[in-house]
Amino acid sequence: MTTAEPIALDELKEKALEKIKLVYDPEIPVNIYELGLIYEVSAFPINNVFVQMTLTTPNCPSAAALPAEVEQRIREIEGIGDVTVEITFDPPWSQDMMTEAARLELGFM
Repeated sequence: MTTAEPIALDELKEKALEKIKLVYDPEIPVNIYELGLIYEVSAFPINNVFVQMTLTTPNCPSAAALPAEVEQRIREIEGIGDVTVEITFDPPWSQDMMTEAARLELGFM
């Protein structure tokens, strides 16, 4: 835990989203945010972040690596406090959750 100056909650959430967008599924050339794997990003005092995410399938080969990389990236934010990354499969991920840009990148449009 850090004793750094508090970061405004909206600014902290934006910084966390920027870091999340640097995380890519190793099998898909699109970041996990654009893939629709991020269900929630919340910022709390003081400099704490909660992320709820899913995986493309429960048997995803990156099941351990992706949440760990999300946590690691967010921990790069100067002054960050606690980071919690929770995996859920409710609702299950589907291609409909991808952004239009991701569907275009992957040839689904």
